[in-house]
Amino acid sequence: MSPHAEFDIVVYGASGYTGRLVAEHLAQRYGVSGELKWAIAGRSAAKLAAARDEIGVPADTPLLIADAADPASLRDMVRRTRTVLTTVGPYQLYGADLVAACVEAGTDYLDLCGEPNWMRRMIDAHEAQAKASGARILFSCGFDSIPFELGVWFCQETARKMLGAPVPRVKGRIRAFEGRPSGGSLASGKAMMDAVQKDPAQMAVMMSPFGLTPGFEGAVQPAAAAPETDPDVGEVAPFMMAVINTKNVHRSNLLMGHPYGRDFVYDEMIVLGPGGAAGFTDLSFQLSAGPKPGEGPTKEQREVGCFDVLFIGIATDGRQVRVSVNSDEDPGYGSTSKMIAETAICLVRARDVPGGVWTPGAALQGRLLDRLQQHAGLRFAGG
Repeated sequence: MSPHAEFDIVVYGASGYTGRLVAEHLAQRYGVSGELKWAIAGRSAAKLAAARDEIGVPADTPLLIADAADPASLRDMVRRTRTVLTTVGPYQLYGADLVAACVEAGTDYLDLCGEPNWMRRMIDAHEAQAKASGARILFSCGFDSIPFELGVWFCQETARKMLGAPVPRVKGRIRAFEGRPSGGSLASGKAMMDAVQKDPAQMAVMMSPFGLTPGFEGAVQPAAAAPETDPDVGEVAPFMMAVINTKNVHRSNLLMGHPYGRDFVYDEMIVLGPGGAAGFTDLSFQLSAGPKPGEGPTKEQREVGCFDVLFIGIATDGRQVRVSVNSDEDPGYGSTSKMIAETAICLVRARDVPGGVWTPGAALQGRLLDRLQQHAGLRFAGG
């Protein structure tokens, strides 16, 4: 990563629905103050210019032309910036060449990926070279999986203070979810299903909670595959995003040197009943009924959305700590766009983080939590 790069951050995919929200957040918070040097990128100069004008991005914000089908254009883009923030998914269809270009150039990379089969391929292919080049590669920088990964980290930090040590068991329980998954997330889900059908060997990564921890297999984890009664919260059901979140939590534990323990146990379920978040459980339904890539709710619909997740840490002697993570906008669009934007800024300023394929929480820990509370509408609190 060149300290003399032209830009701090390039938002790639800025003419798409989520990319526009990212650019809008950067424009509203940072504008052209000189605090942050940033640009927007995509396939079409005309679409980028239209998006820039429609969302109020300063007129002198640079426009870069790059196309996932043209690796040379991707290499040109990454050489001009310290960080690439990409919303162009599904990533297993459009992301591999961009990751490779960033790793080669030593440029940081952030995305919104919830595709563990592809993420594992990228880890296996690029981990060593990213460490050598200094590129920090951060997958899953939105609702997949920052609230869960940092929620567990915050729960463990609370356990240290209140109980004297981390706990070996944490439960994530989604108490509220107002909003729909993004069209991009649903397209990624379909791409994952298609990839597994073509290559059944990828199913092993999808099914294992340790699919993103090559070389490490921890304790047996709860199946969390059917409705059940949780003595701590009542009736719960499987949560559709747990397939990626649990993997990122275990990878985070691995990357930090297993501070939660090598036998750490974690699962996620959605709380049923009045006030619960029932409905965000069925991937096949969401794929058929959900929004298409590029589609999304109105500003008013985003602003009335929210999520609330309870984390219950349980010590070996039965003592508990409870913390929560909640948001001020819908998870799939408004909150996610702010999360990835602020994570990119946090990473740019975290010069001490070495190269490698990271999770956001493991790389940035408390400084990211603080930044998300200050600038992204997230709240980390007692349960």
